[in-house]
Amino acid sequence: MAEKPIDSMSAETDEAIATSTSATSTEERDELASKLVDRFAIWSGVAGLVPLPVVDVIAVGGLQLQMVRRLSQIYNVEFSANRGKALIAALAGCMIPATSGMGAASALKAVPVFGTLVSSFVMPVLSAGASFAIGKAFIQHFESGGTLLDFNPPDYRDFVKAQKQMWDSRSTAHSAGSPSSSS
Repeated sequence: MAEKPIDSMSAETDEAIATSTSATSTEERDELASKLVDRFAIWSGVAGLVPLPVVDVIAVGGLQLQMVRRLSQIYNVEFSANRGKALIAALAGCMIPATSGMGAASALKAVPVFGTLVSSFVMPVLSAGASFAIGKAFIQHFESGGTLLDFNPPDYRDFVKAQKQMWDSRSTAHSAGSPSSSS
């Protein structure tokens, strides 16, 4: 059989890289963290497509928790699942319109045909955007030497909103134009 390409990333490779950050430079660590957030944002968008109300929100929350756990490994920060859940919930609370929109879009899946159709367009975008913003907030916090214990979600409210808007503009640009239009 053919060998796997060396530059392909798997979960095992990510974990090995995350645990040996002393050998990597700051730029490589930051690039790895950004790629991780992008990947989890996409997976959160996919989880938003789960056709069952509430199950999709639980799946997105689980992915966000896993993303924070992996980011804490990359930045050598001790991770506590309970603390991570509380911080994600508090940070998501900073994005009330997005999170309430996720709940509404999830509940809309209970309405046959119309609800499922509308939520299949709305829920993935909201889920991916929220995960992207939360991941970027934790990257900024960990880069500044913070831990899960000293993370204060209200301090990141404006940053999260800006990251969410950046995600929204990214997804709008990808759907409006061709991906090869930049020269």
